[in-house]
Amino acid sequence: MTSDKQTAEQTQPPVYPQDVELVQLPDREVWLVGTAHISAESVVLVHNVIAELRPDCVCIELDERRFQALSEKTRWEGLDLREVIRHRQLATLILNFILSSYQKRLGGKLGVMPGSELLEAARTADSLGIPFALCDRDIRITLRRAWSALGLLDKSKLIASALLGLLEEQELSEEELRRIRQKDVLSELMNELGRVMPDLRRVLIDERDAYLAQKIREAPGRKIVAVVGAGHIVGMRAALLSNQPIDMDEITRVPEVPLFWKVLGWGVPGAIIASIVSIGLTKGAAAAGHNAVYWVLANSIPTSIASVLALAHPLTILAAFLAAPFTSLSPLVGAGHVTAFVQAYVHPPRVHEFSSVSEDIAVFSNWWRSRLLRVLLVFILSSIGGLVGVWIGSVEILSNLF
Repeated sequence: MTSDKQTAEQTQPPVYPQDVELVQLPDREVWLVGTAHISAESVVLVHNVIAELRPDCVCIELDERRFQALSEKTRWEGLDLREVIRHRQLATLILNFILSSYQKRLGGKLGVMPGSELLEAARTADSLGIPFALCDRDIRITLRRAWSALGLLDKSKLIASALLGLLEEQELSEEELRRIRQKDVLSELMNELGRVMPDLRRVLIDERDAYLAQKIREAPGRKIVAVVGAGHIVGMRAALLSNQPIDMDEITRVPEVPLFWKVLGWGVPGAIIASIVSIGLTKGAAAAGHNAVYWVLANSIPTSIASVLALAHPLTILAAFLAAPFTSLSPLVGAGHVTAFVQAYVHPPRVHEFSSVSEDIAVFSNWWRSRLLRVLLVFILSSIGGLVGVWIGSVEILSNLF
């Protein structure tokens, strides 16, 4: 009788907090460990679950790039800023910096740095001789898909709200800190954004739920422990229990620019050039020349002033003046990309600024003091200046045409 009782106790799954769920599949069991990315309690929970269950594999909500950044403490040092600008990925990089700063500020108040529990999963697995798998989608693909999914208005709202929230210092009460310790606040933030911007939620949460679930299916062994943010648990459980195939090629593809935006991107400069030509044919070459000069100055002056406000290098300001009239006629490159590239070339960021950017970005004055942040500021302000110039120039030329 005693032997039967011991056997029954051994076959009973261990009891864990509600943050840990067992998903029983036909060929394996998957333990989902929901964590808060800035919680010391999550670090302890992850260690204990892996040490007690001794799974065949540990799956972690990290991609290779983020894992190296966390484990080597060199998240941004290897970043080639000019290459980022050349591929027109500055906007997604800024959002990445802002999100990193938000997490780090909360982590500082809670006494644990973001992602500590994910690193602990890897360390514990390694110390016990258990293989671990990095199962999240490449962060660059996620950010680019998220950016592509948003319309122009949503992109503007997202950047504005992110910057305002970043620069607004909030004091958290002990009760709020206690709540944060017990929840995946980053997932809460993503869910809140998802209610306002459903396309953003689809990319940041739903697609990654599916991606993580598929990677877990592909992991070796019959007993798997998956360490993920608590906000992914519901979606991952549903994906694991369903037999629906997941199209990994589709959710890892960076979408091309929609045809509508391509047509619009070339249509606006085409309309401006056609208007100047039409003015020349109907009102004479002098009138066409006057409108062409107006277009140049309408674009060059606001963009240059914006670069001055960013305290850009003199060569950057000159580049803004010379490039703006032409970049405004091409959807392939914007004035902000040109000025940011020149600024990064003539006044390159210091190496230590990449490691401190998460702290620096939250201080308003540092946007002018840090060389790295000044490149981003040049990009933002000169892009705004270029848009103002296009608006002013277009209104004047089209009014002269009619």
